[in-house]
Amino acid sequence: MTEDELINSYPHKHLLGIEGLLPTSINFLLKSSNNYVDYLNNKKNGKLDILKNKICINLFFENSTRTRTSFELAGKKLGADMLNISVGTSSIKKGETLIDTAMTLNAMQPDILVVRHHDAGAVKLLSEKVNCGVINAGDGPHEHPTQALLDALTILKRKKKISGLKIAICGDIMHSRVARSNIHLLNTLGAEVRVIAPATLIPKGIESLGVNIFYDMKSGLKDVDIIIMLRLQLERMSGSFVPSIREYFRFYGLDREKLNFANPDALILHPGPMNRGVEIDSELADDIDRSAIFEQVQMGVAVRMACLKAIIDHKLKAND
Repeated sequence: MTEDELINSYPHKHLLGIEGLLPTSINFLLKSSNNYVDYLNNKKNGKLDILKNKICINLFFENSTRTRTSFELAGKKLGADMLNISVGTSSIKKGETLIDTAMTLNAMQPDILVVRHHDAGAVKLLSEKVNCGVINAGDGPHEHPTQALLDALTILKRKKKISGLKIAICGDIMHSRVARSNIHLLNTLGAEVRVIAPATLIPKGIESLGVNIFYDMKSGLKDVDIIIMLRLQLERMSGSFVPSIREYFRFYGLDREKLNFANPDALILHPGPMNRGVEIDSELADDIDRSAIFEQVQMGVAVRMACLKAIIDHKLKAND
C-alpha cells in the first residue's frame, strides 16, 4: 500500500482494538469522524445511502444501551440494515458455543458484526471464524476502541490537538477497557498519559504501556489538560477493592477542590454511565465550560459511522 493510500484509508478488515494501529489509521478514522460530526450538525434528520443494502448485526453478550444504540443509529444514518441480536433470548444463552454462533451468523452473510463480550479475546476469536468485518464494542477488560476514538475526537474538538497534552485517566484502571484503549491511542498520538487510582485498582505492569502512575489525585492532576474519569465497575470486582463508596469519593472522586490542581481550562470526560457522587461531583458533571461528557455522546455516533464506513470500504477494495 502506498503512503497516500495509508493516509487516506483504513487498511484493516476489522477494528478489534487500538493497540498496534498506526497513527495514520487512527488519524484517518478521526478525520472521517469529524466529517460526520458536521453532517449530524447540519442534517439532523438526514439519512445517507452509503451503506444501502449492507447488513450490520449488533451482537451484545453484555448489556449496553449507550454503545448499542449508538451503533444502531450510526448504521441507520448510513442507510444500513441493522439487526440487533438479544443474547438473553437467543440460542447463545441456551449453551451454544461462540464458534457455533459464528457459523450461524456466517450463514446470514452479514457485512459487519459489532460485538460486545464479557471475555477478553472473545471478539478476536469470533473475527477469525466469520467472513465479514468485525468491530469490537468492548471485550471484558481488554479494549473498547470506538470509545477511545470518540474521546480523542472530543478532545480535538475542544483543544485542537492531542500531541503534547497532559492527560490523566482516573479511577478503576484495573477493570477498564476504556482506559487501555485510551492509553494506546493517546500515547500513539503523542500525549503524556497519567493514571491515578488507589493501588488496589492499578493493574500490575501497566507502566509498560507508557504511563506515569499516581496514587494521589491532587499530585496526579497537577498541570493536566484533560481528565478522563472512569466508572467504578463494582460488577467486575470480586473482593474488596475500595473501603467504601464514601471513602472512594473523598480520595478519588472529582470535585472542585481536586480540579483546582489541574490547568484552569482542563477538560473533563467520562465514558458513562456516570455514578454521580462516586466518580464525579454532580455539579461538575453538568458544568458545560469544564465538562464535555454530553458532547461525547454525539461524538460516539459520528465515530461509529466512520468505523462502519471504513470497514465496508476495506471489504469493497479487497473484493476488487
